[in-house]
Amino acid sequence: MTGNHGPAVLGERRIAEIAEIARQIRIEILKMTAAAGSGHPGGSLSAAEILACLYFEIMGLDPANPAWPDRDRFVLSKGHAAPVLYAALALRGYFPREWLATLRQLGSPLQGHPHMRSTPGVEVSTGSLGQGLSMACGLALAAKLDKARWRTYCLLGDGESQEGQVWEAAAAAAHFGLDNLTALLDYNGLQIDGSCADVMGIEPVQERWSAFGWQVCEVDGHSVSELLTALRAASLVRGRPALIVCRTIKGKGVSFMEDQAGWHGKAPSAAELARALVELDAPEVSGGGAA
Repeated sequence: MTGNHGPAVLGERRIAEIAEIARQIRIEILKMTAAAGSGHPGGSLSAAEILACLYFEIMGLDPANPAWPDRDRFVLSKGHAAPVLYAALALRGYFPREWLATLRQLGSPLQGHPHMRSTPGVEVSTGSLGQGLSMACGLALAAKLDKARWRTYCLLGDGESQEGQVWEAAAAAAHFGLDNLTALLDYNGLQIDGSCADVMGIEPVQERWSAFGWQVCEVDGHSVSELLTALRAASLVRGRPALIVCRTIKGKGVSFMEDQAGWHGKAPSAAELARALVELDAPEVSGGGAA
């Protein structure tokens, strides 16, 4: 079981270890989407550090007992980014890494969107955008009613936050004083149809969420140290939920994918995978296994 919500100062070695985990997550994202021939690599790659920090430092977990009652809960509201969650779960020990090569295959426990009945470690089934924060609010409220100490974390997409249901959930979270809820916004600026600013602007982000009663901060979503500092600070907020705006780059880590909306839902070819793995210092091309 792991997890540490209180103040802590991590050494450079531990920060480097978590950054390395994020690199491994990216490698697995690329391998599994290439093997599947489909999937959503862009928004998965942008969230690698976020998932690495949550699953390997912040959240209280027991991979040997996924149903441990006092575990922290994670909701991937932008469910199409399932590859980043699957990679984190596999690396954390919830299931064998070899499963990753079966992404999106018929009968695989790793479907295109998270499925709580088939994948160890998945708390809720997500995929229809805009619904995850509502489910996270329900989990957090349940913990409050039970006087339980576990926390709920929810990862939102920036395009997803154009959905009206997100704002209904945001209002409810503040109304019920869900200070055991931390939301993270993967703000890479792009969605399937292009720039978020062009499709439906979400600025001013901090001011909007603050107006809904949330404690808000903004970080570099690829900085392990900034993410960990913000996550620990969020756990100390009382009387209101917390939002961490994570400024990220879609397709982060692969030069030809970075900041390109076209990689939202397109898998890399064999040649593109080989090129990407070289950039990530992992030239082996062997499906979804260990790099």
